[in-house]
Amino acid sequence: MTAQKTPSQIAHDVLSIEGDALQQMRDNLPDNFDKVIETLLKVRGRVVVSGMGKSGHIAAKIAATMASTGTPAQTVHPGEASHGDLGMITSDDAVILISNSGETRELADIIAHTRRYAIPLIAITKKPASTLGTQADFLLPLPNAPEACGIGMAPTTSTTCTIAMGDALAVALMKHRGFERENFLAFHPGGTLGAQLLKVSAVMHKGEDLPIVHETTPMSDTLIEMTAKGFGVAAVVENARLTGVITDGDLRRNMEGLMSRTAGEVATRKPMVTTPDTLLIETLGVMNTHKRTTMLVTDENHHLVGLVHIHDALRAGVA
Repeated sequence: MTAQKTPSQIAHDVLSIEGDALQQMRDNLPDNFDKVIETLLKVRGRVVVSGMGKSGHIAAKIAATMASTGTPAQTVHPGEASHGDLGMITSDDAVILISNSGETRELADIIAHTRRYAIPLIAITKKPASTLGTQADFLLPLPNAPEACGIGMAPTTSTTCTIAMGDALAVALMKHRGFERENFLAFHPGGTLGAQLLKVSAVMHKGEDLPIVHETTPMSDTLIEMTAKGFGVAAVVENARLTGVITDGDLRRNMEGLMSRTAGEVATRKPMVTTPDTLLIETLGVMNTHKRTTMLVTDENHHLVGLVHIHDALRAGVA
């Protein structure tokens, strides 16, 4: 009797089978892949992705990835398409249909619709000679690799390869559109992704909120300004340019005769600053490294334009 494999041995087998299939797909990428990307880049409408069952779930993932990386995309359920939702697919669109067998009967009406209205049809299937494979304008074949389930029936290897093909399409489109992380922020304003891409300018305090004093400002007035603005610092500014900063540490180091001095005499020169276009998460990293709770913001001419507090970063979801 063959000894039963341990869970970790089974996992190793699954990952090996799927990894081999991905490598096979990479090494045999179809010659028309570039043409597919060229076609999708020219689409004036949306990329419609559809499939039935597990393929439908993958279709939703591919459409979501494309939509968040600069390619307008949506899913249409093949069952609903036969009952009115075909109207969502227009002659300005392109369609990607997913079917491991290429004979999923629920896709028939979408296939016919694309043929009737000359809508570009891209097939992702393991069976090039299937109905879907032969009807499509472009074929992106899945590798002829075994499913990793052991009985050859549960979609495992095939679904992994389909997701990978969708990622390859989305990333190729993204790069050819010149889609950068600044664009990514526009589509991800909420959550961790959006927070990681926020710039200092999005949260910094400015204008009347800034604690500003001048070189000759008496320390008595400087303390009032620091207390009124509530940041625990004062920026020393002359002719709009930042010349120094006064922190609680500076106050402690200059306690003797403090009230007889001016802001310029107490200030720390060449303070650490950030810029409005710096990512907030990068600025927070500097603040944490140097144990700062605030950082002044200056432009390219060293003019004071803002102040960012660690609480601003935390409220924005950058932690």
